[in-house]
Amino acid sequence: MNEHVQNPQEATTEAPARKRRRVHEGMVAVMRVVRLGEMGAFLDAETGNTSDDVLLHIQQQTSPVAVGDAVEVFLYRDPKRRLTASMRVPKMKEGQIARMKVVNVSADGAFLDVGAERGIFMPFAGMRGRPRIGERVWAKLYTDKSGRLAVTMEVEDEMRRASKPAEGVKVGDSVTGEIYNFTDRGAFLFSRERYIVFIDNKEMKVRPRVGETVTARVTFVREDGRLNASLREIKEKALVSDGEAILTLLRERRGRMPYSDATSPDIIRDKFGVSKAAFKRALGHLLKEGKIEQRDGWTYLREENLKDS
Repeated sequence: MNEHVQNPQEATTEAPARKRRRVHEGMVAVMRVVRLGEMGAFLDAETGNTSDDVLLHIQQQTSPVAVGDAVEVFLYRDPKRRLTASMRVPKMKEGQIARMKVVNVSADGAFLDVGAERGIFMPFAGMRGRPRIGERVWAKLYTDKSGRLAVTMEVEDEMRRASKPAEGVKVGDSVTGEIYNFTDRGAFLFSRERYIVFIDNKEMKVRPRVGETVTARVTFVREDGRLNASLREIKEKALVSDGEAILTLLRERRGRMPYSDATSPDIIRDKFGVSKAAFKRALGHLLKEGKIEQRDGWTYLREENLKDS
């Protein structure tokens, strides 16, 4: 058996193996200060090579540090793509949820403010809707498969655990909160009292954005303490506002429109944002007041009202 045995002289001339860096961007780590410089402190990346030490710039220090200190830092890439540290770490822990501000968006996702030096990335798959810069959305902080901190708007389980059953709430009461999810059936709202509120599609005249703050009217209190609610006005008020919408369209179209009580529900909802039943109630009210008339599937503004407009 022919084996090569390294002699002592060869061993002394071979460069020591370089350890793999244990820290990377997008993570929170506790690192030790190994030296100080004009720009700030340098943190040990534990690779055995001082060129890998990570700069903690003076401007990224929230308190003075000294050699030997163990410092909790958030790691990110500076504009020159160098790994950099900041003592401004996320203000929340992994697994926690909070309303976060959207600070940037890209084709791949968005970045949310969690109180760290840089926004934390939210991948496209973790979005609910399409958040815009400046909006606030409910999201959760977590660590992705690569070990980097990330956020997601998939917070349904966390909302259930954080919620509480509605007590002392009755039909007709108002609840205010933020929309945190949409399904095919409707929207889910988390109220200021921590109630989970469902709003059916037919109870939304205008679809709110995810993260938007809305006030809804309670329409049903479930046995489990959850609520059903509506963003529509009560029928008496809706009768007036729906009627005004019809009159406005008629005036814009010189007193005539190809919509009547025979028009399909889909067209009515698309054009007026109301149900066929609500549209028919408003038409009936306007007919009774003598403001409109219908002929051959069309609706006309009566001549005297057309002159007034």
